[in-house]
Amino acid sequence: MADVLDQSEVDALLAAVESGPEEVETGGGSMQIFTLDNRPLPEDVEVRDYDFKRPERVSKDQMRALETLHETFARSYGALLSGFLRTIMEVKVASIEQMTFSEFTHSLPNPTCFSLIDCDPLDGTMCLEISPLIIYPVIDRLLGGSNADLFIPQRPLTAIEMRLVGKILDRGVAALKEAWQNVKDINFGVTETESNPALVQIVPPNEVVVVVGFELKMGGRAGTMSLCIPYNVIEPLIEKLSNQTWAAYKRQSKDSRLRTRLAGHLDAARLDVSTILADTTVKLSELRNLEVGDLILTEKPATAPLTLEIEGKRKFIGQLGQYKGNRVFRVDRPLSPKDRV
Repeated sequence: MADVLDQSEVDALLAAVESGPEEVETGGGSMQIFTLDNRPLPEDVEVRDYDFKRPERVSKDQMRALETLHETFARSYGALLSGFLRTIMEVKVASIEQMTFSEFTHSLPNPTCFSLIDCDPLDGTMCLEISPLIIYPVIDRLLGGSNADLFIPQRPLTAIEMRLVGKILDRGVAALKEAWQNVKDINFGVTETESNPALVQIVPPNEVVVVVGFELKMGGRAGTMSLCIPYNVIEPLIEKLSNQTWAAYKRQSKDSRLRTRLAGHLDAARLDVSTILADTTVKLSELRNLEVGDLILTEKPATAPLTLEIEGKRKFIGQLGQYKGNRVFRVDRPLSPKDRV
């Protein structure tokens, strides 16, 4: 039979509940939660459970911002590869998730095309893995093949194949730099290429990484590409990757070359300019009987200011005159919302 609590034990439990979560009566005395400098935590601090097997250090807003950023990278990379290979190359984001580095490396095939990417001036290294299912058809395309009956070999890349893959990776890091420049100007560069992912340890096995999965299609061939971003690489920029900050940052970013190009095209655009002399109303019967030489009377004085319209929009106020035998409109000032001209 289970033990029954006496009144003193019941009172002790009620007192422990009323004392709150910061102090709990135990058999050995009171227990409190302290910070590293032995100060009790404030009441408004939120304490969450932490799973050391599946840690998530990047918020959902920051993950969405990273997904948006690498969608831009995928479009740019696809365009660069299409021009380089002289065929349509589709690149799109398939997934983005957080995992440990050991889980990422164990999910990759062996052998594969596994490259390390330096991220100056950030500390750390990113990883870019391209599946043999798509890298060998790309190599075959560069060498003049048709990919019709291509056999995917289960071996590491040869020296000649590595030179060709280097050209593919160079265009990848160029597109990556272009996509990240709205957040920070980063100089990406391929430092090393390996065929066995298990031999590469850029971070501890249990370190959190963000893995962006891409899908690559070329003709009837398809494969995957994975970009591994360790948390310590993007930690200095993590605050800029919130969804609101990312959207505002993109709006504030300016490209002087784009502005100059747009301004050059707009300067050559032709616009219709007209002036309203007066407004009045007539009957339909009077309009049908109008002939050359008839006068239409209005209530507007001849010296009253006129309105200049540009593409049907009223923009300026001025006077009608004559210059070297031509009718002219002299602009006096811009039209303001309070004007009733």
